[in-house]
Amino acid sequence: MSTATQPQRVAIVTGGSRGIGRQAAQRLAADGQAVVIAYAGNDAEAEKTVTEITAAGGRAIAVRADVADENAVAELFDTAERAFGGVDVVVHAAGIMLLGTVADLDLDALDRMHRTNIRGTFVVDQQAARRVRSGGAIINFSTSVTRLALPSYAAYAAGKSAVDAISLILAKELRGRDITVNAVAPGPTATALFLDGKDEETVDRMAKMNPLERLGTPGDIAEVVSFLAGPARWINGQTVYANGGIA
Repeated sequence: MSTATQPQRVAIVTGGSRGIGRQAAQRLAADGQAVVIAYAGNDAEAEKTVTEITAAGGRAIAVRADVADENAVAELFDTAERAFGGVDVVVHAAGIMLLGTVADLDLDALDRMHRTNIRGTFVVDQQAARRVRSGGAIINFSTSVTRLALPSYAAYAAGKSAVDAISLILAKELRGRDITVNAVAPGPTATALFLDGKDEETVDRMAKMNPLERLGTPGDIAEVVSFLAGPARWINGQTVYANGGIA
């Protein structure tokens, strides 16, 4: 019997310095993967994530990159390949959420979300499609708001609907490569992205919308990422709703 060990899998996690991205990075590191934390600008939080992973015995580095900048994202993948030998998993958790009704939303906010949430997904997925090794996984982030249709979320949900479409079509384009492509669609989750600007009454009301009557945690979502990044080889081209049954 061969005693050769399998090479360590390598994951890039965008938005990996905080919230769901950080928890996903920590979970993948705990699963045995080397992790490249991609972040937009908070050096301290990115280094904190790396420190926590390495203190727990994992391998991690941080790379600053604007996900909508194709040159920065190409360099991100180059860095991952130089540091760890290749890329097996890409978790694209970076995103922004700016709320407003269709009648009142500032169009600059619409353009900012389009650049980060749609163009950013396309740019990251483009490099992932070119670079991820056989047996790998690409995991994008959608939202359960595409089903809930909550007022003031139209622009955000529209961008995430584009993520669903990109994920499904890319899964088909990668035929024969043994690479899965899926999207994770969280419901209300206790992160700064969700909590910022909401009063306690609104948070409590949204927490009770699902049958489990609580907000999700970043750890809940990281469990789904871990599954799709590793054993879930027969789930492909799907949007997986991780929301406690809210919709």
